[in-house]
Amino acid sequence: MYLPHPVIDHLTEEQVNTWKTHFAGSHERPRSIEEGIWRRTQDPANAEQSGWRQDAAGRRRIVHYRYHYDLDWTHPVPRLVLAEFYLYTSLTAPADEIAAYRKNIGQWLTEGRWRQQSDGWHRGDLAASVTGYRIHPQDERADRATPRGFRTLDVRFTSEAFHVPPRTLRNLPWDVLAGGMRVKDQRGTPTYADDLASLVDYLPFQVEVGCGTSIEAGIPPLHYLHEIYRVTDRRDNTPSQSYRFTLTPQADTLVEELLLDAPGKAEDLTRMFRACFVAEPTEGHQALTALHDAGAMVGPIITHNFDTLAARVGLPEVFVRRYDQKIPPVPLLNEAKALLVVGLHADRRAVQARARARGMRIFYVDPEGLMENGEFKHYPIEGAREGDIVVRDEATPALRRLCQRLGVTSRHPTAA
Repeated sequence: MYLPHPVIDHLTEEQVNTWKTHFAGSHERPRSIEEGIWRRTQDPANAEQSGWRQDAAGRRRIVHYRYHYDLDWTHPVPRLVLAEFYLYTSLTAPADEIAAYRKNIGQWLTEGRWRQQSDGWHRGDLAASVTGYRIHPQDERADRATPRGFRTLDVRFTSEAFHVPPRTLRNLPWDVLAGGMRVKDQRGTPTYADDLASLVDYLPFQVEVGCGTSIEAGIPPLHYLHEIYRVTDRRDNTPSQSYRFTLTPQADTLVEELLLDAPGKAEDLTRMFRACFVAEPTEGHQALTALHDAGAMVGPIITHNFDTLAARVGLPEVFVRRYDQKIPPVPLLNEAKALLVVGLHADRRAVQARARARGMRIFYVDPEGLMENGEFKHYPIEGAREGDIVVRDEATPALRRLCQRLGVTSRHPTAA
């Protein structure tokens, strides 16, 4: 695999301007960076997903990726490219499984025509390192015990900029792991409503958005990332919240795919960013702009999305899908009487909890499910409580009706 790796071969002038305005330069986060972390462990609280039992515990898998995208001007037409690549996996399992996995990796390195040098394995502009541990240095750092008879194997893929990854980058997924497993919220008994009519009594309101607004714009749901990074096994027909974790070397095909065909796998790995870049704001985003301009909505959009669609309709954003802060600060305004949560399943950053503590009323717009492989999978809001209002609908029709009720005119969607 050679870098820069093309993501979109021919950019229009409008797309170049989108990049310069909304992705390059200084923003609330580095928007040219795509980053993700998963840590899968076995615990009694996640036994259904992890397979934990008293006599079967201690497996762990960590995946951390960080990609830098940029414009490439070396061709007659500008291209969107993957400029720098970093992907790290760490797998802890019984020693015999790790030994067999390491042997398989050796075969994949040979089949994939990787060249061994003094500093690791190389193929094109990528380097790969494979390191085994009886006790992982990060476990020693955290004074965390390794189960008897278990071993850990790390595999790291880097491009030139990350050939010697900085300490902060190496530590980040382990710092997230040290933060502990997220405890699911306890659902109460919210009130269901046909529309947001009662929100009119709680003006002005603030807005928190999840991937629901992105899905309406044609961006894959976040479970797409779970699939391509092989962090959950979604092949069975269990409910969306009960998919089993990928915790065994035999089930983890991510490393194999990269070693045998890195350019082909890169198409999967960059598809989410490409979809975010080419997506255009929906009528739902335009409705939010109209509500903001009319004063019904205040403050910036509190967003978990990295698509910049709210910013592209002129709304300020506060990005809370962060890894360096478990509970990032959010600007909950004194004048706001309610928080409208659009298309977000779980309160992972405690935004709703903090809004409740301030006495704000919580409203949800969420279909409580999504289509997967032609079938609607139910996905109830995790922590809706007594006193909350749930409108089981998609963002655009619900926000359109709210605008109509308030006499606010929403513009039609325009190209990004």
